[in-house]
Amino acid sequence: MDSKDLARYMEATGGISKPWLLVQLRLKKLEENKHNLTNKEYMEKLEDIHQDLMKLGEWWKGREGEVFK
Repeated sequence: MDSKDLARYMEATGGISKPWLLVQLRLKKLEENKHNLTNKEYMEKLEDIHQDLMKLGEWWKGREGEVFK
């Protein structure tokens, strides 16, 4: 699945409000654009995505059935 397919899936399923799917979309777009970036740029962008992912924390614990449909 490429980033366009993932974005369409997210729109169709209401995933745009699910932060973990937004992280996946950012990762997919970064992967697709890697050839246009220097190693340093790629690592900086990857680090930024990782930091955002870590900020999500464990808010989902106890709500797995609700949020991971």
